[in-house]
Amino acid sequence: MTDTEVLFLRSDELSGLATPAEYVDAVREGYRDIGEDGTAEPRTKLVNQSPPGMLTGYMAILPETGAMGGYTYAAGFGDRDAHFFLPVFDAETGRPLALLDGASLNPFKTGAAGGVAVDELARPDATDLALFGSGAQARGQLRAAAAVRDLETVEVYSPTKEHRESFAGEMNEALDASVAAVASPDAAVEGADIVVTATNASEPVFDGEMLEDGAHVTVMGQYDPDKREVDATAVQRATYVPDLRARAHQDAGAFLQAVEEGAVTEDHIHAELGEVVAGHAEGRTDRSEITMFDSGGTGIETVAAAYMLYRKAQDAGLGELIEFAPASDALTGE
Repeated sequence: MTDTEVLFLRSDELSGLATPAEYVDAVREGYRDIGEDGTAEPRTKLVNQSPPGMLTGYMAILPETGAMGGYTYAAGFGDRDAHFFLPVFDAETGRPLALLDGASLNPFKTGAAGGVAVDELARPDATDLALFGSGAQARGQLRAAAAVRDLETVEVYSPTKEHRESFAGEMNEALDASVAAVASPDAAVEGADIVVTATNASEPVFDGEMLEDGAHVTVMGQYDPDKREVDATAVQRATYVPDLRARAHQDAGAFLQAVEEGAVTEDHIHAELGEVVAGHAEGRTDRSEITMFDSGGTGIETVAAAYMLYRKAQDAGLGELIEFAPASDALTGE
């Protein structure tokens, strides 16, 4: 056999290649795949003590989309940075298609997962969003939510006044919605139809009693059993939908701690997001229901977004072809 040509895509080639709405559309189909006959596993995280860092990976097979693959990335260590490798394979033949420098798409694909959840679980007339966080992931979540709902007002809270005000000013210019910084968590949550947490907090960032009836919550900044962005009250009050059941039991800190506190039981998981998207489980059933999507990052949105970008890059003539030898040629032991 001859070497297989693989399209290598640099970070700057991926930047701006797709809109938030296109990311949401691609990721929605990825979750639909998982709800039907796709396969995905939670992340594997290896932690190193000296120098401190972690090596992480997760994968998914999306048969209808036609792709499989996932992230491998290192964060911390002596470099004190993060580097994301993202291979994409053809789900039918198994041949490699692309290798992406995957850091730049991370907030967009993660935001798109939140956008899919908002579209499936938030009230259709939701217009007021409370956002906790003011970094790259918060930016991705907000842009994706704005792609699926006609937001009118956004209240942003993060602990550092300068950060939340700068973020609010930037997003107020970028979106049709009125985006403003607020001085307290209560001021953000009060009256909100949608609440999104995109932080690195270890403890709950708002009081679950403050959630309005009918609100939707997207929790996306936690993937550690010892950390949680929302309290047991919020989990208890909500119809709880994780990206993957297995991940909820593995590293969804808010859910695991709510179980430990006796606020909910293990069967509090309503359905995976893919089951809702595929129509195998109900999403929201009435206007007063509180819903929650717990997103810790999976290969689902990663592969779906990467494959969409690969196809758009092909059409645009972007990238550089590199060659990989098939094992039938290279795995000789000679």
